Amino acid sequence: MWQAIQSRETGRTPSNSFANQLKSRRISSLQLSNRKDFVSPHRGSVNSLQVDLTEGRYLLSGASDGSAAVFDTQRATDSEASGLIAKHKCVFSVDKGHEHGHRFAVSSAVWYPIDTGLFVTGSFDHLIKVWDTNTAQAVVDFKMPGKVYRTAMSSLAMSHTLIAAGTEDVQVRLCDIASGAFSHTLSGHRDGVMSVEWSTSSEWVLYTGGCDGAIRFWDIRRAGCFRVLDQSVTQLGVRPPILKHTAVNSKVSAEKSSSGGKNRLKTLQSKHTGSQNMKGSSSAKASVEKSRQKRLHPGMLSTLDRATAHYGVVTGLKATNDGMYLLSAGSDSRVRLWDTQSGCNTLLNFETGRLQTSKAIQMATSDDPALLFVPCMKTVKAFGMWSGRTTLMFRGHYESLNTCCFNSTDQELYTSGADRQILVWSPGGSVEGEMDQDEEVAEDKDNWSD
Repeated sequence: MWQAIQSRETGRTPSNSFANQLKSRRISSLQLSNRKDFVSPHRGSVNSLQVDLTEGRYLLSGASDGSAAVFDTQRATDSEASGLIAKHKCVFSVDKGHEHGHRFAVSSAVWYPIDTGLFVTGSFDHLIKVWDTNTAQAVVDFKMPGKVYRTAMSSLAMSHTLIAAGTEDVQVRLCDIASGAFSHTLSGHRDGVMSVEWSTSSEWVLYTGGCDGAIRFWDIRRAGCFRVLDQSVTQLGVRPPILKHTAVNSKVSAEKSSSGGKNRLKTLQSKHTGSQNMKGSSSAKASVEKSRQKRLHPGMLSTLDRATAHYGVVTGLKATNDGMYLLSAGSDSRVRLWDTQSGCNTLLNFETGRLQTSKAIQMATSDDPALLFVPCMKTVKAFGMWSGRTTLMFRGHYESLNTCCFNSTDQELYTSGADRQILVWSPGGSVEGEMDQDEEVAEDKDNWSD
């Protein structure tokens, strides 16, 4: 560690690479924390976790007992064992006893992306509530047509404050906080929508996964979805192949250059024949058909409308931070990596086990190293995002897991499940310990004797 600091000070190592090396070392040493403990107020399965996007400090949770709570991850409220174990009790919570509380399970809880003054909860009581954090009061209510499975807000949005809601209804609804009404209704799924995810590269693009096994891409500025993912449409690797395309173009250009004179003679001869009108009419019809097909979105084409991304329910969606790829999980116990530009399945084989089949799961990612955290029943597995191999496994829960949330500020992982607990996985050791370990000097431990 001292050598890395010295190379950073002398300018041999850039600051970004030094920070990435330190973060990578901390993430690879994640283990169950013995110094930080969250005192969960929930009396049911914890279904949702999210760290705020502005400070990376406050953790929001929602549980099946109809309660939601906020924790301060940096400042402890109590301690045990002579201050060695920091106890983090919730800053505040709302439950069924609250005058505006949910009557049934809270399936989703997300922060307002601009600041921590608001947060959103979705419940099985067919309601989406927007809460004021300072007063712990519900300021806006949205009545949905069925159970709310998942809600999401765009972290990039500068032009709208829309909440995407996936419910047991076939339509995806976008709720506008500013007006308190529905602004969009997206139709295309054949069954309920269990997972929704906003793009991390555009504030107008939304990804939805349904119980019909389909994943649809929506541009909320236009009607209909513009892409339906098909697991049979594949590409090798995580980048689209372009060599064949360039080779074909070069061949076509060579043929055109060699037969340029012949084509000119043929066009001159065709002008003097009587078949010009027939060719013009056929080309006009073909152009009309092409323009008509362009106007039709994939949801109206029978071949694309039947495409499925998973054999079963799409239980989870997670977009990478650069917006180039989309990760999906299904009730078929498969995790797939999709190229968002081409819409192709990259055929990356994730070494998963059993996944939740009856409810939505929440996955998490880290940038450096590029890892994907997936709740697999009672364990959380960390996969290499570009290799699919299992690099880390976290065991500590007694019941099946529902969510995992990664805090990039402190390089900590938070997990929760049916055992009603919220566990913290933090880097093992300390920076000082790493420095001492890297710079161990061979000493004569027996210098008192001969």
